[in-house]
Amino acid sequence: MKTLRPAAALVLLRFLGALALIFTLHFSAPARPLTNGPVAFQTSDSVRLYVRVAGQGPACLLVHGGPGAGSQAVEVLAGPRLEADLQMIYLDQRGSGRSASAAHQNYALERQVQDMEELRQHLHLDKWTLMSHSFGGILATAYAQKYPNRVRALVLVNSILNLPAAMEATTAHGYTLLDAATRPPLDAAAPLPQRYFLVTGMLQQQHRYNQLQFASDSGAARVSRVLRGQPQNHDFAANLFQNPGRYLEDFTAATAALTMPVLVLTGAQDYLTGPDHYRAFRFPRQTVVVLPGRHTPFIDNPAELSQALHGFVRRLPR
Repeated sequence: MKTLRPAAALVLLRFLGALALIFTLHFSAPARPLTNGPVAFQTSDSVRLYVRVAGQGPACLLVHGGPGAGSQAVEVLAGPRLEADLQMIYLDQRGSGRSASAAHQNYALERQVQDMEELRQHLHLDKWTLMSHSFGGILATAYAQKYPNRVRALVLVNSILNLPAAMEATTAHGYTLLDAATRPPLDAAAPLPQRYFLVTGMLQQQHRYNQLQFASDSGAARVSRVLRGQPQNHDFAANLFQNPGRYLEDFTAATAALTMPVLVLTGAQDYLTGPDHYRAFRFPRQTVVVLPGRHTPFIDNPAELSQALHGFVRRLPR
């Protein structure tokens, strides 16, 4: 075996030391602090997405529901409370809200997850918290499943992880809200999409759909005022059920393997998600808080939501 001379050995040790320092600085440097304000962001397939950062605390991406509802109502009406504990990143998903449409109607779940990861890299964040609402629970859970080391925590606000189960809950309860004198018989053997769209369509016609969404008419009115006159992109929602793909997957099965801290906020009378939907979640480190009200605690129960969120964020490791 060849033995290095003392001078050569010293040079080698210095080289290895410098290499170790470079490695440490490259991979362990703290993430850049986020600057509040609008963020210019375009995906790798050239879709311009609306992004805005506001608040203080750990970085948190809002994964809105809908599908395709956009983040504007939460940003305007609930933002100040959320931003007291978290530095919120408001994102409108492709084909939603204030974001552009995708070429060739590419709204696959895998592509939405990739958009989120590209945004994290664009913002130079090592980890972030994901806060999902409603349909956004599917996107947030799919992201956490693919990038678990990038998720500090999950906050699931009335979040759907099994879309067919949520549609069944909406159909069953929504049917009871229809005018008894005019509602048609509901064939339990009919395909779920047929029953779901029949009931939700009639609720819209009878101006009763908001009874599923909000605890009072004032909540619906406040959201309507925020969105009035604002151009809203609905391309994602229009294309989703033509090719639902993985959006119909039951993601509750994946929760047992996700070990990050999870706060589950669920509405006692939320029949858009299903008041018992959360009982199928199996996150090893989950905290469940049942809130009064229906589907939109950002609007209807902001004090209770803020209290639960504040306690959870305070316990998160920094």
